[in-house]
Amino acid sequence: MLARTADSLFWLGRYMERAGNVARGLNATLRMASLAAPRGTETAEWAGFLDATGTRGHYQELYGDPTPDQAARWLTLDTLNLSSIASCFESARRNARAVRTALTVDMWEAVNDTWIDLRKLDPGEAGGDRLMGFNDWVMARTVLFNGAAMDTMLRDDAWRFVRLGVMLERADNTARLLASRISAFGVAADEDASNHAQWQALLRSVAALRAYQHLFRERLRAARVVELLLMRPEHPRSVSACYEEVNDILGVLAMSDGEDRVACRRLAAALRGRCVEHTPARLMDGGLKTVIDEIIAGNGRLGASIGKCFLIG
Repeated sequence: MLARTADSLFWLGRYMERAGNVARGLNATLRMASLAAPRGTETAEWAGFLDATGTRGHYQELYGDPTPDQAARWLTLDTLNLSSIASCFESARRNARAVRTALTVDMWEAVNDTWIDLRKLDPGEAGGDRLMGFNDWVMARTVLFNGAAMDTMLRDDAWRFVRLGVMLERADNTARLLASRISAFGVAADEDASNHAQWQALLRSVAALRAYQHLFRERLRAARVVELLLMRPEHPRSVSACYEEVNDILGVLAMSDGEDRVACRRLAAALRGRCVEHTPARLMDGGLKTVIDEIIAGNGRLGASIGKCFLIG
């Protein structure tokens, strides 16, 4: 496959996944901000989610301290933010158009129809009381895209590069969300009732609240939340599960066994190993922040390595 084609497929997967992640996290932030408003800590909730999206610095350069309306617009429709939902859908459509013949009809329509509907959107439909409805629409469109890819694509290199982009983006998102709420975890975290809402918001941000209840059948506990989001292979948004799939895909793509490609796969395997080398209890004893920071930094290196091995640039 041409490197240019692989690059477009990879970023198509990343941008579609990112749009859904922003929408899901935004809904959780809205719920938490409404609880924080009476305590005067609403701004901290928005700042935390801006940190999780990696856009807080750019936002503050343009707009200063976050306010609910401005932060919501920044994350949804502001094209100055390259990670806003609007920017992600625009970039996804541009990449999809570049590799139109590599996509199935269902995949192309999922991307193109989303882009068309977004261009027709009244900005008021993505703000105020309508914001959650808009986010639900975004999540539905990204699920449609992922479903079309899973159900209609041949399991060839085109599918692998789309999936590689999705999984790398998903791992990064889960790790960053954990980092943004790191203060809610620790040795005595279960004794602080206020942490319960933080854990619930975190689980909602990665569609994992019901999975937690199904797997553990107990009230929320810090160590269990970390176990689910960092280590458990059953949940498709856990960091470990994402890197396991990334490693499997790279194993198929790296058949030529060039030195760079071997290093790329080793890095993915090392990141998965970092997720599971400690028990949840040990992480609660002060090691969680270090592990999460290393995973986030390693994910950036892995993305750069994949680019060097397989993509353009």
